[in-house]
Parts: sequence; structure tokens; C-alpha cells
Amino acid sequence: MKVGLISLGCAKNLVDSEMILGMAQNGGMEIVQSPEEADLIIVNTCGFIEDAKKESIATIKEMHGYHKKLIVAGCYAERYKTKLEREMPFIDRVVTLKDYPHFGDIIKNVMHDDSLKFGPMDYQNRVLATSNITPYLKLSDGCDNRCTYCAIPLIRGGFKSRPFEEVINEAKLLVKNGAKELNLISQDTTRFGSDFNVERRSTLPELIKQISMLEGLMMVRVLYLYPDEITDELLKEIQNNPKVAKYFDIPIQHISSSVLKRMNRRGDKEDLIRLFSKIRSMMPESVLRTTLIVGFPGETDNDFEELKEFVRNQEFDRLGVFAYSKEEDTPAYHFTNQLPDDIKNKRLDQIMQIQKKIAAKKNKAQIGKIHHTVIEAYDETSKFYYGRSYAFAPDDIDGYIVFQSKKILSIGDDVLVKITSNYGYDLIGDAL
Repeated sequence: MKVGLISLGCAKNLVDSEMILGMAQNGGMEIVQSPEEADLIIVNTCGFIEDAKKESIATIKEMHGYHKKLIVAGCYAERYKTKLEREMPFIDRVVTLKDYPHFGDIIKNVMHDDSLKFGPMDYQNRVLATSNITPYLKLSDGCDNRCTYCAIPLIRGGFKSRPFEEVINEAKLLVKNGAKELNLISQDTTRFGSDFNVERRSTLPELIKQISMLEGLMMVRVLYLYPDEITDELLKEIQNNPKVAKYFDIPIQHISSSVLKRMNRRGDKEDLIRLFSKIRSMMPESVLRTTLIVGFPGETDNDFEELKEFVRNQEFDRLGVFAYSKEEDTPAYHFTNQLPDDIKNKRLDQIMQIQKKIAAKKNKAQIGKIHHTVIEAYDETSKFYYGRSYAFAPDDIDGYIVFQSKKILSIGDDVLVKITSNYGYDLIGDAL
């Protein structure tokens, strides 16, 4: 019995996909890459914004074309189960998030095969879809921040940390299986552990410290930090721990105080300026990354000009931007002064043009510098190695360090690379 899985959306969803594959493999199924080979196709969907929902629907329809058994899971399935069952009756089963403990039984029922023996979905039995050198480590699920534009609490529920020791044990297993870098993720990583103590105190600094002590691990990277939850304790742990990447992924969404208030985001422009100044003062080599939303209901020309000026002045190393997506059942869905798509898209393009110039300037400044680089891939045709240093997170925003070497190197090797040029968001160099 063969299974193929399509994973859409964020890294958190990817970890869920890896657990589904692990459960399927341990239950006796063979994992295949091609839908044509599969007896069962699972689509793990995203339902975060409108573009993601469209991609989910298109992928479901495409997979239906292979005429195989079809299961649809994930965030879109959680949010629109009834709609999917009504409008796409060809789907064999829509699996919501609360059904995940019974995923194995669902597969058995869909495939009519009692010989399959599935255990539960388990973080200890993931089949990694990414490199085993730089896997993700998911700390929690859900979110308590209740931003007015965001559907995540509706889909994933409130914030729920994984037990501290469970995370440590998974980290140990990942390192044992070859991980050189662990990327800590969740909807709100800064809040990790706060739901397990009466003081509501985050245990993220202690978690980072213990993970970094694992023998064989080279680097810990922390992603998805909520600005006003970044404590001095956390900053000092990152500053003083040589294994922690000086890389700060801090989505701020906007800078206008009036827009932030309507978004129900805590803090204001002055708070954010102080935070970024503190980080750069403590760690001059730090990389700052953020995410913005443009075209939020009521965003005025002045609000947008303020945002553009802030982006110019802050010169983020990495920046992603979304056009506001109007999501049902969120407070912002009912806000007045909704902006038309053409204005939202125009504003998105303007921000990205500003950031493109900043990125080119920053990448040019890297020429002549040396990066400790972990190799993730090798292209036989071009003879180029692809890797990342602390300055590059493992996703589509940051790019790669692309280099050649006179020596034969292996995936997972840590090499020094001298940067000689740049191309787009990638740095080009030679191994020393």
C-alpha cells in the first residue's frame, strides 16, 4: 500500500505532515513522491489567507485527477469541513485537527485494509520532508494573541505548549539522527512554557540553553518571536550562548499606532524602535527579519507613508509582506474602510521595491566576509554547493550561500565560505 502527501502552508503544518507520514510508514505503508504511484493521496492544507485557500482548493482538484483515494486534512479542512464535503464529494475523507489522534483508523477505513497497524501520530516518529541536517522543532500549537485579522485561533485554538521534556527528547532524537541545526517554531515561540506555570513565565530561555548543550548540535535558531514578549532574559541567553543564531524573526505587521491598535497588536512604534535598537546594540552582528501586512482596513496614505519610512530607516536584513486578506469570522472582516485589491497590491509592491534595494545593499556589504556554512545540497551539473549560515533561515525568504570547493565535501559539513558576489537574495562564494 503506497501513500503520497502534499504539504501546503507553513513550517508548523509541515511538521504535522511529517508526523502523518511517520505514522503511515510505521503502519506498513510505503511513502512515494509521485501521485501516480500512490494508492492514497493526502493533502495537508493551509487556510490562513485567501491565496493559501485558493492553493489548497487547486491542489485538491489536481490530486483528484489522479483517481486515487483522497484524504484532505489540515487547516483548510478544519475550517471548511462542511463546505468541502458538500462541494467536493469526491474526497474520501475530510480530516479535521481534532481527528488527528484517530488518523490511522481513518486511513484503514478509507483503504478498507485491516492489515494496516497504525500507532498514534508522534513527534518521535516524523519522516522528515526537509533535510535531516536542519529540521524544524515545533514547540507549541495555537495562539492567544487574538489579532483582529488572524484566523489561527479559530483554526488551531488557544496557545498550548508541548511539555518541556518532550521537546528536549525530540531534540535529542533529531540530533542523534544527524541534525546540525534545530529551528524552533510555533505560532508564538516567545510564549513557550508560560501556560505551565502560575507566573505565566516563558521557559524559552531555559529550553534554548538545554538544547544548545546537546553534543553534535552546531546551532539553534528561534523563529516567530512576538515583540513585546522578548525579555531581557531571552536576549541575554541569545547573546551569550555561542550556539544560538543571532537571528531575530520578529513579525511586527505594521508601525502606525492607529493600525496596530485596530489589529489588536500590543506595543507601538516607539516600543519597536527601542527593541530593535537594543538588539543591535547588544548584538551588532544580528540579523533582523520581520513580516508586514499592508492594506489593512482603514490604513490611510499617511499610515502607509509612515510604514515605508520605517522600513527605509530600519533596514531589515529580511522582510516579507502580505496584502491584507479578509478572513471570515475575524473581527477585521467586519471593519469599515476595506481597501480595494489594487491599492493593497500596489502598496505591497512599493514595500518590496524598498526592501529589494536594502537587501542588495546588505548583500553587497557581505562581499569579502567569511561565513560558517552548513551544506544542505549539491548540484552535480553546476558543481555548486548550497548551504546556510546563521544569517539564513530555512525557507523561501532568505536565500542560500552558493559556493564551489576544490575539495570534495559532504552534506552536513560545516565549511568556511568567503563571499565573492551576490545574486538576488543569494550570496556566492568559495570554500576556504
